[in-house]
Amino acid sequence: MNANAGKSGAGSPSFGVRIAGAGSCVPEKRLTNHDLEKMVDTSDEWIVQRTGVRERRICDPEKGESNRVLCTRAIEAALRDARMDATELDLLIVATCTGESTVPSVACRVSDNIGAVNAGAFDLVAACSGFVYALNVAHDLIRAGSHRAVGVVGCDVMSSILDYSDRALCILFGDAAGAAVLRISDNPEQGILSRFLHADGAGWHDLYLPRRPVDFPDGADQEKLKLNCLQMNGRQIYKFAVARFGDLIQETLDKAGLTADQVDHYVCHQSNARILESARERFGIPSEKLYVNIDKFGNSSAGSAPLCFAQLREMGRVKDGQVVMFVAFGAGLTWASSLWQL
Repeated sequence: MNANAGKSGAGSPSFGVRIAGAGSCVPEKRLTNHDLEKMVDTSDEWIVQRTGVRERRICDPEKGESNRVLCTRAIEAALRDARMDATELDLLIVATCTGESTVPSVACRVSDNIGAVNAGAFDLVAACSGFVYALNVAHDLIRAGSHRAVGVVGCDVMSSILDYSDRALCILFGDAAGAAVLRISDNPEQGILSRFLHADGAGWHDLYLPRRPVDFPDGADQEKLKLNCLQMNGRQIYKFAVARFGDLIQETLDKAGLTADQVDHYVCHQSNARILESARERFGIPSEKLYVNIDKFGNSSAGSAPLCFAQLREMGRVKDGQVVMFVAFGAGLTWASSLWQL
């Protein structure tokens, strides 16, 4: 099936895909703007005006908090919501760019933690777009008939790759995990209506994580930049996000033959409050349809969109029969959408 194809057409399966459960996990520690005022030259007013962030959650390794722990607790919560046992999963996908190890994958460790003894497991790396990428992959595996139940986790512990003396970056990011459980459905109308996976590797140097000196782009001042710390050209990333965000929403609506007002919820990556507001104004989206939690959790990369969805579901605002669009963009550069009939 074409990666950007919709679910309709001749030969479509007689079954659908439903999101049976969702869950999330965030660390206990809150790092507020006032805390950051004591660490770098910044202010609460400056941060709020430019990003919308007031506080973010940060893992405390001394309390045993880690990427793997957040992932485990999030998928356990999603399984409880779905009233499923981990042994019913056929596959577990973890979207992350901050895993403790590459081998073994975070997904393998998490599958062991939860007792998903019948499931395959792998990690997917698409930075902030990771959860939406993984959501589309999981959906299509079920629609293809090869899987019946797939767990999808988006999690990043951004605090592990930040330089907290870099005031341009440390104000933006937090740590969080969100998860969803997808299952085969008797209702063929349930599932993805349209989706897109996009990437432009030519812009990689605008947002990257250097692990070795050779990872720096040509011309980079390696004396000022730090290994194992996220590097971002904030101006370019903002321009990229503002341009791609609205266009992605529009092309996803067009492919499904829907208008913006026919979508019940826009579950968007929480990168910057101003970017979210620009999309809301462009499409005339009422505030109750575009959930915003960046003020309390910051930008948690792959954990961002699933955290929003899990919170909406917990509040009873997301219900079967609604139309929900997931949208994300991030390093790679990548951007992705997933428009669902729940």
